[in-house]
Amino acid sequence: MGLYTTLVITTRAPGVAQLTMSRPAVFNAFDETMIGEMDDAFARLVADTSVRVIVLAGDGKHFSAGADLQWMQRASTASQAWNLADARKFAGMLARIEAAPKPTVARVQGAALGGGVGLACACDIAVAADNASFSVSEAKFGILPAVIGPYVTNAVGKRQAKRLALTTERIGATEAMAMGLVQKVASLAELDAAVDNITGALLAGGPHAQREIKALFAQLDVGPITPGKIELTAQTISRVRGSDEAREGFAAFLDKRPAKWIPE
Repeated sequence: MGLYTTLVITTRAPGVAQLTMSRPAVFNAFDETMIGEMDDAFARLVADTSVRVIVLAGDGKHFSAGADLQWMQRASTASQAWNLADARKFAGMLARIEAAPKPTVARVQGAALGGGVGLACACDIAVAADNASFSVSEAKFGILPAVIGPYVTNAVGKRQAKRLALTTERIGATEAMAMGLVQKVASLAELDAAVDNITGALLAGGPHAQREIKALFAQLDVGPITPGKIELTAQTISRVRGSDEAREGFAAFLDKRPAKWIPE
């Protein structure tokens, strides 16, 4: 798609689209333009029925340095009304990524700073190269990770999120995996193979089942198993069991053949 100036969309494999941030000269820092383009690109990929999985990547040595500092400098001299409208666009873009009904995978190499951490956390799964490093760095510039805060908190828990935000400490890929910020670490040379292993596993699952998983898990917080949660889960599985996809999934298993939704 030659639609964008800051992004490139490619077909990584049948059913797998890769959205690559393409501003390597500034370590894929994002500004108003990239935010708008990424929001539009995710909407298009979600609407594209040929796309089952979306991979978010960064061109060059680094995943993303977060917010473009020239953009932030412009924001520091703008009115509060301008800043509110601008922040809402960023918040909407992250929300679109997190709420995508299709599985999303962040492919992280090099640095992920500030909003770059937020992008990784907004995806369902993050795969990092062993040279990756992460820093929630906003406090160094006298601001705070407000918009990315909910996504970081959901990924690593409140105390770790506060620690990362307050100290702006840069952590490596191994520590990031230990706290749940990423789910897989591979050498840089094997990063793409690790991403492909995960996307292959995702393609084996039913697309409607995955949509239901994301919708259900969005309603489940960590805490007591309340009567409301029990009823929600019972209602959900009773509805999905009778779907065409469920019938196909059970038939494929019993017939010892691939399900029809798996790309050839």
